[in-house]
Amino acid sequence: MIATAHDFALPDTDGHVHRLSELTATGPVVVVFTCNHCPYALAWHERLADVAHDYGFRGVRTLFVNPNDGERYPSDSLEAMRERVADEGWSVPYLHDEAQDVARAYGARTTPDVFVIDGEMRIRYRGAPDQDYEDPAANALWLREAPARCNRDIGWLGPVGASYTYSMPQGRWPRAGRAIDLPTTQVDSSGAAVAVRTSSTHQPDSPLS
Repeated sequence: MIATAHDFALPDTDGHVHRLSELTATGPVVVVFTCNHCPYALAWHERLADVAHDYGFRGVRTLFVNPNDGERYPSDSLEAMRERVADEGWSVPYLHDEAQDVARAYGARTTPDVFVIDGEMRIRYRGAPDQDYEDPAANALWLREAPARCNRDIGWLGPVGASYTYSMPQGRWPRAGRAIDLPTTQVDSSGAAVAVRTSSTHQPDSPLS
């Protein structure tokens, strides 16, 4: 069973609102839950930005989403987000999930936590960009890998990074589809959940092509 993505509409640092369902109507969308201060997010950032650039020419959109609690971490406040985008000249929209509702709906737990969503609002990949945040040569290969067929099932590995700082107890989060609560499993063609080690060097599928 392939998970259905939770639709959302969030503003970027310029106040422009981006709605996921409108973007997927024209092709796949990469949603990256990230932040300003996490060393894992910073280490992977350039690789993720390169994917956004390379696959943007193929009709794939990328959104960076920061749901971190700006009260606890001022470096993740909206103003700090704006400063970073301006200083670094970002070309990828940086969305502010102030209420943290979108991150909770997706079960985002680390920075970064990457989701690839196809044109039918189905999650085709969830996990880390590649196997080693310390190795730029890894080149976000897990994210770049494309399936052999358009109906290939989801590639699912647990995300790697620092935990998010939520402003209230997580409790039982809303789920974006039946498979969204399987951060360390892969779903096979029959819909059965199969355990996957997060330390595996297996390269999961994504719909980027």
